Amino acid sequence: MNPPSVGSTRAKPAFLLVAFSTAALVLSVGSSASAALFTVGGFINITNNGNDNVGAQLSVDVLDAAQALSDYSIDISSLSDDDEVLFVFKNAVGTTSSITDVYFDDGTLFGLAAVYDVTAGVSFNNPASPGSLPGQNGATPPFVTTVGFSADSDPPVQSNGVNSSSERLGVAFSLFPTLGFTDVVAALGDGSLRIGMHVQAIGAQGGSDSYVNGLPPGDTEVPEPSSLIVLSLLVAGAGAGGFRYRRSHAA
Repeated sequence: MNPPSVGSTRAKPAFLLVAFSTAALVLSVGSSASAALFTVGGFINITNNGNDNVGAQLSVDVLDAAQALSDYSIDISSLSDDDEVLFVFKNAVGTTSSITDVYFDDGTLFGLAAVYDVTAGVSFNNPASPGSLPGQNGATPPFVTTVGFSADSDPPVQSNGVNSSSERLGVAFSLFPTLGFTDVVAALGDGSLRIGMHVQAIGAQGGSDSYVNGLPPGDTEVPEPSSLIVLSLLVAGAGAGGFRYRRSHAA
């Protein structure tokens, strides 16, 4: 069992991508038993290589430490003395495809990265190769991969990627001091934090494309919040039972 991989940070200016109000967020604070989950959707094809568009089947759950422990028995609180978040990548496969690389375009939130193969059949390591999201200049504004904040699947690449609706990849970050879960939610809303995916073996053509959450290239209108970022906040007991966490690396 290999230890979680560690990435490095690089600050960059924030960019106002979409209008999103955090006033609707209702988090239970001041209690260690509270937990929160936030789901990111609205992934846009930024390369358009002629494959089927699988953006609608891609999503990322963002969990705080209590929710990560409750849902996956993953203790990300051991990463640091500060707050932590876990990003869980999903592919609700209708059209065959495999998430093989994941990237983060981060402002000034994150300090430490760790990669978790949450389910059997998934095997990723940090950092990704290539080190930047393929075709990232096709995003508006251009996606800028934060150095070290990426991961890719091990050979055989496509079979070790997230290629079924039951598979999960986790990427955890510790946050800089004074920052918490709601800061991550706000950053996803204003575009100072973006998530990119490189998807391969798409449909009958079997090609690849890159996806970023946010507006499509050239789009000047802000989508309805429900189509861009799906929000679900759960308040639950962090001590609830669940599956025992297993780190799996397919042979």
